[in-house]
Formats: sequence, C-alpha cells, structure tokens
Amino acid sequence: MNVRKATPLFVVDAITPATIAFWEKTGWKKQVEVPHEGAAGFVLLESGGRELMLQTRASVKADLGADLDPPCALYCDVGSLAEARDAAERAGARVLIRERETFYGAKESWVLDPAGSLVGYAELKPK
Repeated sequence: MNVRKATPLFVVDAITPATIAFWEKTGWKKQVEVPHEGAAGFVLLESGGRELMLQTRASVKADLGADLDPPCALYCDVGSLAEARDAAERAGARVLIRERETFYGAKESWVLDPAGSLVGYAELKPK
C-alpha cells in the first residue's frame, strides 16, 4: 500500500468562530468548510504545505453512520483505495464504509483498526 499523505483529523464538540480564529492566529489558514446541521461540521486547515482537519462529533456520527466517539482519526491519501482497504481488512480492521465517492471527487473507505482507531483512505482523482 502506498500512503502519499497522512492528515490528522481532530474530532471536536463544535467548530466555532473562536476555534477557527485560534488556528488562524497560530499560522493555519482555513481552506475548506463543510456545514452540518446549520453550523460548521468540518474544516480543513493548511500551514506551509501541511494540513489538519477538524470535524464535529455529530458530523462524524452522521458521516460514518456509526455510533463512534473517537478523539481523532487519520486521513490517508493512497494510490489505490482497493489495495489500502483490503490490506487494512486483512490486517484485522473493521470496515465501516467499504467505498463511497465524495462531493469533491475522492473515493473513500473508512475503517477501525484493531485498537479502535479511525482511519480513512482516499484515492483522489488525478488533476
């Protein structure tokens, strides 16, 4: 499996203007915001070519269709979604979402590793 990039995803109670202001004042710039239930449910932040993501607990539960409460997740950009997901499954991961296509054009799969950590794999369309 070829992991091209891994981005931490922090699961939070809420994404407020103060939350975003904190990250912006510490050198991060909001690149993407996705609403959930009338508020920010997800944001992607960037600093010097590095990324981090914030997603609310309610958005994670709605997005994955599972009653999970992870403190964080790892989002991996991979060369082959099928290869990554199959390798994770063979290694003992529980597949939560086998495959889906996102509104931004990525094919994704989400798994729980044997320790209960949430891992997302994404195969992005070539630019």
